[in-house]
Amino acid sequence: MRDVAEKAGVSVATVSRTLAGNYPVSAATRERVMAAVEALHYVVNVHAKALSGRVAGPIALVLRDITGPSLANVAAGVEQEAALRGRLSLVCATHGDTEREDDLVQLMREQHAAAVVLVGGAVQDDTYFRRMAEYARALDAAGSRLVLVGRPSLPEDLPVTVVDYDNRGGSFQAADHLFVKGHQRVLFLGGEPELSTGEQRREGYLHALRAHGLPYAAELDVPGPYTRVSGYQRTRDALKAGLDFTGVVAGTDMVALGVLAALRDAGLDVPKDISVVGFDDVPFAADLSPSLTSIRVPYEDLGRTAVRLALERNERISGDDHVVLSTQLVIRQSVRERR
Repeated sequence: MRDVAEKAGVSVATVSRTLAGNYPVSAATRERVMAAVEALHYVVNVHAKALSGRVAGPIALVLRDITGPSLANVAAGVEQEAALRGRLSLVCATHGDTEREDDLVQLMREQHAAAVVLVGGAVQDDTYFRRMAEYARALDAAGSRLVLVGRPSLPEDLPVTVVDYDNRGGSFQAADHLFVKGHQRVLFLGGEPELSTGEQRREGYLHALRAHGLPYAAELDVPGPYTRVSGYQRTRDALKAGLDFTGVVAGTDMVALGVLAALRDAGLDVPKDISVVGFDDVPFAADLSPSLTSIRVPYEDLGRTAVRLALERNERISGDDHVVLSTQLVIRQSVRERR
């Protein structure tokens, strides 16, 4: 700023007032200052402005992986809502490293982020709750806000916003759809049991079994990672073991892709021989052959809601800081009625 002032032949205070636009400056003086700014390629020190409280902090999105279609849609929602509100959005990936997550949260605190949005399932143990409580308190002390999306919630006395979706209800709908269609032996390819999303989706499947008065068969309840490879391997193994099933509930649409490939390689037709229901309703689900019946999760809305609640919390007289969005069964071609 001193360089700009020297080149324009004005004081540093005049440069500051001109750039801030909060004090009357003559047209001639403004023209000289802006010409010097352009000539010197001067850029405002945003970090200094943040320290003085004169700039809106960014929205930081911290997730495990940015390549998955589901989390990418959450990121899209965060970016869109942040842009509408004049905020910059930052996307950071942890790759499953908790130490990196710790570092990123601390970095965003130092950068005066308006909110730090953590996305994705987590292991619900004492370590998790202790770490999230520390995040919440540290961010709150810095004037920021912790927002958990699709993660286990924290005790109500902590400064945190939770945006979740109905995992149990969605999984219940998936299994219920197959049971209503006459499928009594349904292979459930859930997630890793230690993760909150995997546990909740399994609970929905078990609830559907009870609702239809069907016995639980442990051999049909097969946990694993939410990946295409895992879906393929688990389906192949079930077929090799000679398990009797006519339907499959896949924990995610990526798992369903593996299921469809394994069934095709085994010479089985979907839905003539085996019916399949996915979870997430990612964009490619409608383009598969056959098109995939799936549970729609409002991922973009999760991102938008996370930003909205975080930024409006001081404006709400009695707002809710724990919101659960609904899921929806989308019926396509991959399920056939069994007579």
